Amino acid sequence: MNANIVGVCTKNSSPLNSDYVDLSSFSNKKGIPWRYVDDINSKASVGWIEELKPDVIFCFGWSHILHDELLSIAPLGVIGFHPSKLPRNRGRHPIIWALTLGLTETGSTFFFMDSGVDSGDIISQAEVLIDDNDNAKSLYEKITTTALSQIEDFFPLLESGSFSRQKQDESLANVWRKRITSDGMIDWRMSAESIHNLVRGLTAPYVGAHFVVKGKEIKVWETIPLYDFPSNLEPGKVISITETGPIVKCGAGAICLLNTSPEFKTIEGDYL
Repeated sequence: MNANIVGVCTKNSSPLNSDYVDLSSFSNKKGIPWRYVDDINSKASVGWIEELKPDVIFCFGWSHILHDELLSIAPLGVIGFHPSKLPRNRGRHPIIWALTLGLTETGSTFFFMDSGVDSGDIISQAEVLIDDNDNAKSLYEKITTTALSQIEDFFPLLESGSFSRQKQDESLANVWRKRITSDGMIDWRMSAESIHNLVRGLTAPYVGAHFVVKGKEIKVWETIPLYDFPSNLEPGKVISITETGPIVKCGAGAICLLNTSPEFKTIEGDYL
């Protein structure tokens, strides 16, 4: 792949993005012009990018809508990336939602950005399977590996002008909303499977699922769902304390809390 990177826009910090990376040191190492940008649509940002005269712009991990002035700079347009099988599951937090909803597959999609949300023509798409033991970290890594392979495949097509554009079928589209703190709150009336999916979707590098006991927030990073328990026990009751962690009754089944922080003490018969 013979790409000449003419410039990089990056952020100095991004407290809202768990996977944020400052690209300035990479750019310095490679001798690539770079710029810290807060507002990618500002006159200064757009002017700097225009001066570089890029043939194509890649936009990865930028949580802002790009305005038409920026979208029209490069002759080939702006190529964005979304970790789902577009047009399904556009919008926010696609890795987290895929896991917390218990999906068995997702995707890796590169598309030409337009004024909509993840709605532009597709240049490359691949399916990514979600295993029962996948969590946010492992699924993130799967999608990254798939995406890097896709770039190697379609970049030569950009160079030769032989790429194709596939319009998205709007009848299949949905948009996932932005998650809020309460979405990560464990409600013991949920099924063990639902709680387990919530935990694996929000585990590191994300913020973690949580519950509150005696006014203290406890993060949950790893669990095992269990199913062979009496149905006449109330949700939230600590059924037993094992070497691997406390077992808590759920709306359906029970769940073992393998990894929590900070540490908290509980005994059999407590209610969380």
